[in-house]
Amino acid sequence: MPISYLWSKMFLTDRRFMWLLLICNVLGTIYGYIWYGLQMEYTLEHWPSWMVIFVPDSPTASLFFSIALLFLMFPPRSGWLQLIRKLMEALAVVTSVKYGVWAVTMIFWGQALGDTLVWEDWMLTVSHLAMAIESLLFVRFFIFGWKSLIAALLWTLLNDYMDYSQGIYPWLTKQLVRRLDQVRNFTVCLTIASTFVGGLALWQARYARRSR
Repeated sequence: MPISYLWSKMFLTDRRFMWLLLICNVLGTIYGYIWYGLQMEYTLEHWPSWMVIFVPDSPTASLFFSIALLFLMFPPRSGWLQLIRKLMEALAVVTSVKYGVWAVTMIFWGQALGDTLVWEDWMLTVSHLAMAIESLLFVRFFIFGWKSLIAALLWTLLNDYMDYSQGIYPWLTKQLVRRLDQVRNFTVCLTIASTFVGGLALWQARYARRSR
């Protein structure tokens, strides 16, 4: 077994590191919901209240990962909690990769079209890239299977449908709104790509475990 693998496993699964990562994700989740606060209020005023769950995409992805971390630290024994764990893990991987890449792409796509980058854009770039990276680092410790991965794909596609058919997609700059069809197509393709990446990472992790 490669020493680098053992070192990374020991580091990533160290309880102190996992608690630190959990705290960072919980704080990021709270900040994300605050960030979406105005759009959530606007949605509640102009659309059926149940649709608000589809508005805060990135913080919900961070919430999924936080729950997945908790299940990893405190594995459940009951069957139904294990099913929930698998679903949360699959959602964490698919949505974290998707919205991590999506947010960074929108920031620099907008900049290429003439938007001015501010310090918050750089903060969002770092935090969203971290979302994607951490989910792929931890996928080898997750126990979800293909059924949970398909369920996560369907949920994320439903989110895309609600965003772009009902107009509750994350608020974009004027430059990107003018290209909303392209943004929509990219978003749906990214959902499929993120699921593929999650599935590939899952397969590689299981192959590595069988090879040891």
